[in-house]
Parts: sequence; structure tokens; C-alpha cells
Amino acid sequence: MKIGFDAKRAFHNRSGLGNYSRDLIRMVSHFYPENQYVLYNPKPGKVAFQLDANTEETLPNTTFWRFLSSFWRQKAIIKQLKEDTIDIYHGLTGEIPRGIQNTKIKTIVTIHDLIFAHFPELYKPIDRKIYRNKFQYAADHSDMIIAISEQTKKDIVRFLHIDPKRIKVIYQGCNAAYKKSYSNQELNQTSSKFNLPKKFILNVGTVEKRKNLLNLVKAIENLNCNLVVVGNDKSDYAQEIRAYINAKGLTNRVHFLKNVNTEELAQIYQMASVFVYPSIFEGFGIPIIEALFSKTPVITSKESCFSEAGGPDSIYIDPNDPRDIEAAIQIVLEDEELRDKMNSKGLDYAQQFNDNVIAKHIYETYKALHP
Repeated sequence: MKIGFDAKRAFHNRSGLGNYSRDLIRMVSHFYPENQYVLYNPKPGKVAFQLDANTEETLPNTTFWRFLSSFWRQKAIIKQLKEDTIDIYHGLTGEIPRGIQNTKIKTIVTIHDLIFAHFPELYKPIDRKIYRNKFQYAADHSDMIIAISEQTKKDIVRFLHIDPKRIKVIYQGCNAAYKKSYSNQELNQTSSKFNLPKKFILNVGTVEKRKNLLNLVKAIENLNCNLVVVGNDKSDYAQEIRAYINAKGLTNRVHFLKNVNTEELAQIYQMASVFVYPSIFEGFGIPIIEALFSKTPVITSKESCFSEAGGPDSIYIDPNDPRDIEAAIQIVLEDEELRDKMNSKGLDYAQQFNDNVIAKHIYETYKALHP
């Protein structure tokens, strides 16, 4: 088979959708090397991406479409896909080219979440309209839809009115860095570089209102512990949190880290006493998986998709109640036997998110469309 990917995010996004795109391409090209994989990138990328021998990057093939790269990705790419004799085109981030359903090319789209539909107040009206339009079109015209969680599948059915038989749930994996063991020397170097406290709670993710970091900060006020936060903190919400930290005298206990690479983040996970992820809503919650593979206890939110990612041995809290979060943290910090159990059972649960398992599910989906 010759499989094409919408690889914009793989070459231009360092986290989130970029990680999903790079990981999926890496997994299927590694475990199924007999196929050809073509990565369609609208313009030269910013993110280094190591390609296997059976994988190639392709840019617009004319100067005109290189100049109008966004329009190329939305429609004009179809001519290039046909010239390249692509069998299956996989839109990795909720989009497919307009009109591709009128060709012989089979299409798959991955939809990660419909947060804009759940929380419209978090988005500008024009952004909501754009998201609704592109997701609806992709869902209506793709041969198969991949949802990254059962929660996302339910949302696709509810908000986009799609037959559930057309939707297949395939979970995400995570970077191999989180599955490695690191030496004490490596851990000490990272700890020293970022001036980490000896014991700390960890939170990872963009600092935005939906991620609910403020309630986590409130939860540690009465606890004897430090909080380390890894994530982009340029939002107005981040400024609100910093103001609260200053007002409550927590400046020396809440640490925001910047410019953390993947291996350093993996080491920080492994050094953390507990990972706390009190997000209000996610499509899946990759940081939870990263923590499980790092053998770090997980505390996360009830509802949404979090139990799918965290499994039966994580602890689930009401994200809107700082005292509930506080109580859960205290239990985990004080009970070494519980932490050991959560670490062991969490790692066992995470095995379903290993590369070979996910690659098999993805490839079976391709084969079903192109036997």
C-alpha cells in the first residue's frame, strides 16, 4: 500500500497534535515497513523529524502552490495525491482535502476532540465556525473515522450526527522517552538544571482555563509540598494564577519550567512524587499515559475520558473542588504502599498503549479499506 498523511502538524507543532502525528507515522512505518508512506507538508517544517527509509516528505510540487500552501492543503493537493498513486490518505488532525471523496483514494480522518462544542465560551465565534465546518466535512466524507477515545466517539455521534459504526476508537501512544530508565547521573543533571525541589507534585500541559491549574495551586496551599508545572504559561489565565500565587505567598513552592525537552520531561516525570492532572475536559490526556509509563502515581479528574487513560488504579477527583484534590494528594504522599501499588498497576495498564499494539490497530484499519 501507498499511504499519504496530512503531515502539517508533524512538521510544525512541537506538542499535542504534532506528537500524535509523528508517533503514528513512526509506529506504522516501523512495524509495517513493506508499505510506502508519503508525508504531505504544505511548507518547510520547523520541527526535526527522523524519517525511515520507507517514508518521504513531500511539499507542493509547483511554485504557485508553495506560495498558496494553505489552499494546496485544502484542495489542490488532490491532484498530487493522484499523481503519486496514493491508496489511502489519512488526515491526522481532523481534516481532509475538499473533494477527495470524488477520487478512488480511500480516506481516514482522526478526530481528537470536540472541545469547542462542549465549551463554546472558550472560543471566538469565528473559530467555532471554522472547527465545526472542517470536522463536519471530514466526518461526513471520510471512509473511516478514528476517535482517540470512547469520549470522543460519543461526541462525534452527538455533535456531528455520525453513525457510530463508521467510528473506530484507537488510543494514542507516547514517545519512547517515557518508557526508558535513566541513570542517577542523568536525573541529577536534569534536577540541577531546573533547580527542582527534592520532592514535588508534577503538572504538565498548556496553562489555560480548561486545564484547571488554579484549583491545583489552591489544593497545595495547606500541604507541605512543592508543585512543578511544565507548560506554556503565556495566557491571561497564567497571569491570574501567578497573581494568586503571589497573593498567597506561594512563590517559593510553585515552579514554572521552560524549554524542557522530551527526555528531560521524561526524567522529571520519573522524579515526581505524584502527577496531578485536574483538567476539566480532554479528548484523551496523553500526559496521563506519560506518567503511567514513568511509574508515577496519577491523580486526575472524574468524568470525560480520564478513566480511559488512567485506568482503575489512578485516583479520580472532582476538578472543581480544591479540597478534594488536596485530600487525594495527601493520601498518596503519605502512603508509600499505595504509591507502589499505583506505580505497578499503572504500568501494567499502560501496556495497551505500547507502539506495537497501536500500530496494529491503525494498520488493520488501513487494510480494511484496502484489502
